[in-house]
Order: sequence, then C-alpha cells, then structure tokens
Amino acid sequence: MPKLEPYSKKLPYSYALGAFPALTLLEARPDAALRLLLHPAGADSAGVQKLRERCAALGVREEWAERVLRRESGKDNCFAGLVFSKYESDLDPAACHAVLCQISDGGNAGTALRSLLGFGIRDVALVRPCVDAFDPHVLRASMGAFYRMRVRTFDSFDDYRAAFPERPLYPFMLDGSKPLDQVAAQAQKPFSLVFGNEAAGLPAHFAQLGQSVRIPQSDEIDSLNLAVAVSVGSYAFMRGAKTD
Repeated sequence: MPKLEPYSKKLPYSYALGAFPALTLLEARPDAALRLLLHPAGADSAGVQKLRERCAALGVREEWAERVLRRESGKDNCFAGLVFSKYESDLDPAACHAVLCQISDGGNAGTALRSLLGFGIRDVALVRPCVDAFDPHVLRASMGAFYRMRVRTFDSFDDYRAAFPERPLYPFMLDGSKPLDQVAAQAQKPFSLVFGNEAAGLPAHFAQLGQSVRIPQSDEIDSLNLAVAVSVGSYAFMRGAKTD
C-alpha cells in the first residue's frame, strides 16, 4: 500500500480521526472508506472493536498506524481513524441552506457544521477564500456531523446565488435591520442563512441581497463567536419558520 502523506488540500484523501467519527463515516459514506488505522493502546476498546468489525464486513483493510494517528491528530490518545476518499456533494435545492462566507478557522467551521446538523440544516455552502472542508481539523471539530451533510465549496457568493437564484436570503449582520426572533417567525422554508468571516463579518452590500438579521446582544461584547451565532440563528429559524 502507498505511504500515507501528511494531510494536504491537494491529496485525494483525508483522515476521519477517532472511533466515533470513523463509525459515522462508515454509516453515512461507506463507499468512501479506504483504510482503517489502529493504535495498539486502543485495540481492546468497544468502539474500536465495533469499527474493526464493520470494516471487515465492508472489506476495508486495517493496519497499525500509531505514528500516522499521532501526526494527523496531534494527540497521543487518538486510537483509530479512517483514510477516506474525498467526494463531491450537491446541495438539495428544496432544503434550507447555511452559507458560510470566507470562514478561516477550522474549529469554528466544524463546530458550526455540528450545530447546523443538530438543528436540522444538512446543506451547507462554503464560500472561498475559506477553510478546506476536508481538513482533519474541520472534520474532527464537527464530531462526525460532516459525513451526514451535503457540503459544497463555491468560488464566490455570486456562484452560489447563481445556482440557487430564487430562495430568500437572510444575512446575519451586526447592524441587521430586524431582530432574529421577529424575522425567524416570518420566514418561509426553504431559505438560506448567510454568515460572514469571523473577524470582518459580511460586507455592507449583503444587506441589499436579502432581509438582514441581527442577534440582539448586550453592549458588553462586540460580537458573538461565529459558531455561536450559527447555532443561535439556525435554532431560531428552524424552530420558528413556516413551511410552504
């Protein structure tokens, strides 16, 4: 078998690190699994045993790879992982979307994905320049949520808009014209929730592209963390919006 390289965006494969995320990948995308990586210290754990049984049934090769697991995770207690082929996803035009524009932090992106799935949004557009969706740091932060979602990267917001021209947009902005609870209660599914970069947010012209939304907060802070804003916003919209 070829040597496994340190993760790079240019590689055709990535790493699902940890027994639970790896099991989630096998449930959601079994055809993508290539190799099972094992650490001797975790060989007897129930999660690893379940992973080995599932991989054996699928014909996925297993190997001892303590050094690779440590290198990719940056930890000594990552006892299993899967090497898997990267794959393309198409967003469902009939579903609600989240659009994450120019997100630069992998932890933020992964945590946002986990929250979105938890509140019922499976379709996510990433707009460049942005994190690599298949970076193991993003995948690990999502705790397996990524593998149950449809995530697609677009070169620009205009490209996303051209692909889905009719749906209502709700850009989240610090100076949004209406508060979250009011807008969420009036929204019609399917919609797109749009969030900006962690530091800069969305450019001012996004207020002209849809109904801008603000999350009310005290003046004791300047803004919410991106993943927190995504969590609050997606919960409110999915709970309050109406279905056609």
